[in-house]
Amino acid sequence: MIKKIEGIVLSEVDYKENSKIINVFTKDLGIIGFVAKGTKKVNSILSSVTSKMTYGYFHINYKENGLSTLIEVDVINKFKNIKKDINMTSYSLYLLELSSKVYKHQEDNNIYFLLISSLIKINEGYDYKVITNIFELKMLDFLGIRPVIDECVNCGSKNDIVTISSYKGGYLCKNCARGEVIVNIRTIKLLRMFYYVDISKITKLDVSDNIKNELSNFIYDYYDRYSGIYLKSREFLKNLDKL
Repeated sequence: MIKKIEGIVLSEVDYKENSKIINVFTKDLGIIGFVAKGTKKVNSILSSVTSKMTYGYFHINYKENGLSTLIEVDVINKFKNIKKDINMTSYSLYLLELSSKVYKHQEDNNIYFLLISSLIKINEGYDYKVITNIFELKMLDFLGIRPVIDECVNCGSKNDIVTISSYKGGYLCKNCARGEVIVNIRTIKLLRMFYYVDISKITKLDVSDNIKNELSNFIYDYYDRYSGIYLKSREFLKNLDKL
């Protein structure tokens, strides 16, 4: 059966002498593997459209209980701007890996739409660090470990929120903060705003480096404490940010 499926390539592995298997996050079928035959041959028409981050319509000979075979790809977005920049590329590949891990935990196709929306925004020139933080926050819901960001995690007060604590699990008011580092009030507001924002509808991002650092530090530490997820691409980002 020939099918046309929208999706994006998450990863690729060698298969036999001249072929490879690509793992594709699809709009309707979740994450599935396709055999891309002959991609290592010099004249292969599939070679350039089966690498990571290829986003398009995949025409396949579909097998429900086996490996489907790729026929051709109609590219929707080449993400040219992302691929020109090492930082944008690195952060985008991290989003691919994170989405794959989260989907394996919770098979929800909303993860796919969030991934595509995030990559499109990064490609359009929106701050890749901030878009990544927004994506990471939204993934916490699918992992079942969302932080408390509507009230104080300790007493439930919605007033006088002064900081966020990964150790405590969210917001803290002035009466419950006990020695935690006090963050900028804008960091507190943006954390909640980013959690609820529709990524596809973002038209402006104006975040200072200090705020970005506070957001990233909280999110990184929160993932380390509660997610159980270890990603090589994330460790690479930490080293990249130090350069």
